[in-house]
Amino acid sequence: MRGHRAFPPSPPFRGVGRRCSRWGCAVGLWFNFVMSSPEIASLSWGQMKVKGCSTTYKDCKVWPGGSRTWDWRETGTNHSPGVQPADLEEVVKKGVKTVVIGRGMSEALQVPASTVDYLKNNGIDVLVLQTEKAVEQYNALATQGVKVGGVFHSTC
Repeated sequence: MRGHRAFPPSPPFRGVGRRCSRWGCAVGLWFNFVMSSPEIASLSWGQMKVKGCSTTYKDCKVWPGGSRTWDWRETGTNHSPGVQPADLEEVVKKGVKTVVIGRGMSEALQVPASTVDYLKNNGIDVLVLQTEKAVEQYNALATQGVKVGGVFHSTC
């Protein structure tokens, strides 16, 4: 699997950790070894930036402590039928309480009921929104300290 995980340093270190590669970034604040969800710093057509990460994404996955490219080819995702549970497994495994799904600027990306049910059956709240609104909601939840993750499509 591509991407990196951030590992907490040995105590008594407290601070900001950052590891980036061309595949993704691990960014987190370590206070008692709790990773925070990184803020999405910018969004425009076909481009997303995550705060503290030098990588520019077209589509991305974010979770407490990291982010990476959301490569649809890994799971065979297309606009229809849309986001599959397999697209979200990595984010769910990070222990998130809420998942935000950005359907694209024109909401062309579908989210089947089976995908929403997968999240709800795992005790995870889900928000499915147009990507600009999804980023706003994700950042608001991250700022509040919620363990939030998401998948975001930055074009159609």
